[in-house]
Order: sequence, then structure tokens, then C-alpha cells
Amino acid sequence: MDEVTIIGVDLAKSAFHVHGASKDGSQLFQKKLTRRQFPEFMARQRPCMVAMEACGSSNYWTRELTKMGHDVRLIAPIYVKPFLKRQKNDAADAEAIVEAAQRPSMRFVEPKTPDQQARAMLFRSREQLLRQRTETINSLRSHLSEFGIIASQGAVGVSQIRDTLDDPEATIPELVRELAVGLLRRIDQQTSELDILRKHMNAVSEAGETARRLRTLPGIGPIGALAIETFAPEMSTFRRGRDFASWLGLVPRQHSTGGRPRLGRTTKMGQRDIRRLLISGAMAVIRWAVRRPGSFGPWLQAMLARKPRLVAAIALANKMARAIWAMLTKDQDYRGSVAA
Repeated sequence: MDEVTIIGVDLAKSAFHVHGASKDGSQLFQKKLTRRQFPEFMARQRPCMVAMEACGSSNYWTRELTKMGHDVRLIAPIYVKPFLKRQKNDAADAEAIVEAAQRPSMRFVEPKTPDQQARAMLFRSREQLLRQRTETINSLRSHLSEFGIIASQGAVGVSQIRDTLDDPEATIPELVRELAVGLLRRIDQQTSELDILRKHMNAVSEAGETARRLRTLPGIGPIGALAIETFAPEMSTFRRGRDFASWLGLVPRQHSTGGRPRLGRTTKMGQRDIRRLLISGAMAVIRWAVRRPGSFGPWLQAMLARKPRLVAAIALANKMARAIWAMLTKDQDYRGSVAA
């Protein structure tokens, strides 16, 4: 009987599908297991390669299966899709995972540690709360606009609404006033929770050596350093800084044929949180450079002279990504101007 060399697992909340294959890819078994049966079944298998899609709970199962002696590989779902045959179902997904994992040129996802997942939860919680506060502010502004009260965006608008509600001469129905006050209380509560999360993020960012080193780069703050330390894989997986910038999606989209290079817009095919924060940090650097010409070297000044600010910010973010790769691979703090 052929020996099982690879097992593909289609993860789910309660129903798991496993596909066992031999060295030449021949199917040896295909089973549907419950969440309780899955670890018992994998513990009975001889140590082999286990392939799964990088999705929810995949990092947890990676750690559990590694303890059993298995070699676990995570694959991005976008790389599994081409190997799916005809109809999509859980069994076909498990088979496609095996086919994808056996490709010699396949790229695998680095599993996250519990500390990385904890920092990711902190980062996501802040992002969610920030969106909820923005939605509440916009909802309050839109409701009051129906009564002729036009407020500015952001914190300034909230202050204007407070002043209007405190004015006894304002012609607002009493029910509207009570509801608006309730929304303001919700905004205050969300602001307080955001301040608490910000303090946690600052504490986590200051505690780690990697985050401290990243914050020496202009345009990288506590949130950006935390995102890079949490979501970026080990820099040793990239051969050079250009590969890290490409992984982030900060390079032009390529659609070349016939030996003619054709470059388009930015690909945006990468880690969106790090990319967004790098571009935001680059915009902050550009605003500072506009106010103080010559503070960031001739490259940035020349770029601003011939390109729009957003285009210059994306180019600067690309340089920042390369600088991050160099700093982390060489264990050095930032030295010199990123845009020099």
C-alpha cells in the first residue's frame, strides 16, 4: 500500500474534509470529519506534509498539527483556485489544496505566532471601533441636517453639534435633541475606548525592539510599526527590498507581451493595512517637506515638482518599504534620509 506523503485539509467551523495522497499525487483516502474527530484522526497519521488554505483558524491548527510532528504548509486561497476542477465543494477544495501544495514553485504563507495574532486582534479592534465612531458621527450629522443644522466633518463638527444642542434657543424638536444627545454619549464612549486602545498600542510598540527600530524611520508611527511587526512575514523570506515592496503591492501592474514592457497603475495586490499606513506616512512626510523645502533631499523635491502628491507618496512609500527591509535584515536603526 502506498504511503501517505501529503494531506490536504479544507478547514471549516464544524465539518473538515481531508484528502490524502501519495508521492505521485494518487488519491489514497478522502474523508469528512467533525471538529472532534479531526485532531484524533491526524494524531493517528504518520508525520507528513499537511497543506491548508491560509484562512480563519489556520494558524491555530498549524500549531496543533506541528505538535503532532506534521510539516504544515499554508497556501493563499488565490493560489488554490486554479487547481479546482469543475464544481466547487469541500472535497474538491481539499483535493485542489493537495494539487497546489505539490507544485515546486508554490509560495507558502508564513504562519503567525500567538503574539502576532494578539497584536492583530488589537489592531483590528481599533480599526473596527474607528469605523463605528465615524459611522455614528456621520449618522448624527445627516440626521441634524434635516433640521437645518450643518456641521463640519470630524471632531470640529461634533463640537459644533454640542454647542447647538446646548443652545436653548435652537429650534429643534425635543425628541431630536434627546436622540442627538444619546448619539453624542455613544461617540464619547467610543472615543474613550479608542484612547485606551491607543495606549495599549503605544505600550506594545515601545516594548518590542523591532517596533522601536521601525519608528526611527520618518513616516512610521506606533500604529504603522505595530502593523508591520504583526502582518509582515520575516524579512529573510524576501531576497531584497524590492521583493518586499512588491509583496505590499507598491509596484506598477505589469501586462507585458511580445517583449514589450507595459506598466500600469499600482497593483494593490498585497497587505492592505501596511500599504495604506505607508502611504499615509509618506503623505505626512510630503506635507512636512512642502513646508520645509530641502529637509528630505533632492529626490523628493524633484518628484514633487513633476508629479502629483499622491503619486509621489506612493513612490516614497516604495522607498520606505525598501528601507524597512534593510533595517530589519541588518538589525540597524534608520540612518539618513529615506528620500535622499
